Amino acid sequence: MKTLHKTFALIALASSSAAFAASDFDTIDADGNGVISQSEAAVNADLTAAFTELDTDGNGELSKAEFANF
Repeated sequence: MKTLHKTFALIALASSSAAFAASDFDTIDADGNGVISQSEAAVNADLTAAFTELDTDGNGELSKAEFANF
């Protein structure tokens, strides 16, 4: 039973760490091209929900300046 609890704790920790890491522009910009695409934004549910509002020029990508408003 202790092993099961440790496993769940480890999974919860890994999940929260991934969510935290996915809040940094350079981390989310997986291909390193200087913008965040909608598919790259999918790693963060809050960013996905706000994507259209943040994309002020409507080009389907978020620049660092647009992401700064997140």
